Amino acid sequence: MASDVEQWKDELYGTDIRDQIEFFAEEGWESIPDDEHDAWFERFKWYGLYHQRAGQESYFMMRIGPPGGVLEPGQFRRIVEIADEFSRGPVENPEFGNGWLDVTTRQAIQLHWIRLEDVPEIFEQLEDVGLSTVQACGDSWRNIVGCPVAGKDKHEHVDADWLATELHDTFKENEAHSNLPRKWKVSVTGCDEGCGQGDINDLAFEPAEKEIDGESVTGYNVRVGGGLSRNEPRFARNIDVFATPEQAVEVAGGLSALFRDHGDREDRYNARIKFLVDEWGPDKVRETLQEEYVDFELETAGEDLRESYSYNAGEADGKHDHVGVHEQVGGDYYVGLNVLVGRIGVDDGYAIADAAEEHGSGEVRLTQRQNIILTDVDEANVDDLRAEPVLEEYSPNPHPFQRGSIACTGTEFCSLSIVETKNRQVRFARWLKANVELPEGVEDFHIHLSGCTASCAQPQIADVSLRGMKTRKNGEPVEALDIGLGGGLGEEPQFASWVTERVPADEVPGAIANLLENFAEARESEAQSFREFVADRDDEELAELVEPEETSYDDPYMHNTKRTWYPYAEDDDLDSSPAPARADGTPITSDD
Repeated sequence: MASDVEQWKDELYGTDIRDQIEFFAEEGWESIPDDEHDAWFERFKWYGLYHQRAGQESYFMMRIGPPGGVLEPGQFRRIVEIADEFSRGPVENPEFGNGWLDVTTRQAIQLHWIRLEDVPEIFEQLEDVGLSTVQACGDSWRNIVGCPVAGKDKHEHVDADWLATELHDTFKENEAHSNLPRKWKVSVTGCDEGCGQGDINDLAFEPAEKEIDGESVTGYNVRVGGGLSRNEPRFARNIDVFATPEQAVEVAGGLSALFRDHGDREDRYNARIKFLVDEWGPDKVRETLQEEYVDFELETAGEDLRESYSYNAGEADGKHDHVGVHEQVGGDYYVGLNVLVGRIGVDDGYAIADAAEEHGSGEVRLTQRQNIILTDVDEANVDDLRAEPVLEEYSPNPHPFQRGSIACTGTEFCSLSIVETKNRQVRFARWLKANVELPEGVEDFHIHLSGCTASCAQPQIADVSLRGMKTRKNGEPVEALDIGLGGGLGEEPQFASWVTERVPADEVPGAIANLLENFAEARESEAQSFREFVADRDDEELAELVEPEETSYDDPYMHNTKRTWYPYAEDDDLDSSPAPARADGTPITSDD
């Protein structure tokens, strides 16, 4: 029997949802029948709208997903303007204020506190500059990720920007591919470094070379079935297929259709293609693709050109995240800015847009490490750009603890999350920077904080992985974190080993400090990376190196967030929520 979601989608899905969004926006929040909220909120996701958590009824998160994270001149500024006008809530965040945008780990931007009544105008403002929220969420093609400097990278073998854009244009709003069993995440890598992170995507195109009819052809090897979500992560598996850039579009469509037709529509937990690959094996996936979904003879895999596999690879001195000043093809430079936990305030957003336009082409690119890149900067302008005051906060040369920090949305807005994340990770990074010295030779260290097992912060591929839990401390329920160690991608990718469970959040910085001290004393040499060190030890040995400890660190929030409407409201219990609210922010009472 099909799941409830499948039945809702059978009734209405895809581009037809737009008319209903506009109808409800015109009539107001109250026009959505109470007993149909779940169905409509599930459908709204197709247009990039997620309803926020309990106590925030009538407020939405909106996701904008440009292919490959490329925001053309004028587009970043327009998003800042929309955030300024429409993305402000009833309470300020003590760290970030009111009015900001979040860069995600899939090269998209999320806005919060969006009211349904404002959505049609926001859609118009986005479309005016060539942007859209279409399929940024929902059971379809999500934002296509890839090398954040594709088309401009000196290390590129094939132009991943072209393919990411072609896939976007071909499959977004394509009715044949708009209703899949679950989300469909695609990655395109064209460079040495593997920065498309194909290992953890449903479908990955990675640079390769193949001799065909006596000629050397550069294109892509194809892998399928990666993903981090829940407690069953998978690395994408090789299906022994090489595709030219032109063939890649048809191969992608064939695999999307294969998933559409054969993915599980009865059990949503089992509805990702990684489970289909588990069941069938890579050989059957290739055979079915060949026999039923493409009309040309598939080539076998070619020679992989990702020579260094350096992006997020866990190297002691690896800085392959595009932060800093780097030369582009053609002689200009791109400047990668560190955005701590991906959050940019509106005022800072305007300053960044000004800097991009004054010193570069105005183009802004988003990375999978929640950072941004300003491109096409003339060499003569690099020093002036670096002198901009906004770059003091968004530095091209950040401390490793800030450079390596990633955090998901957390309980501030997400109904799945168990703990607060953004403010906490900012404070973790600051405390570690002020109090902990990295061991000699270690210049790169990743700490990812995910509020639950959904893995939006990609915790399984970090040096230190943090996952939201609850525990009791001094007899009271408090927020806690599981701690995992040694994850990363690269030539020999590995997922983190979860070695310590339910550490009270205020003891986690002390645990990381003690872990690094123990690592420095026990490692074989300064050349040994943290990931290599972890790989040489079993979980029991590693757990002994993690010594949770209270320190001078002051945690921003530890009481039970599941009983609050907003963690930072003065009166934060559910009964104090002003939601639901009308378009002007006034509460809608039960008597209305």
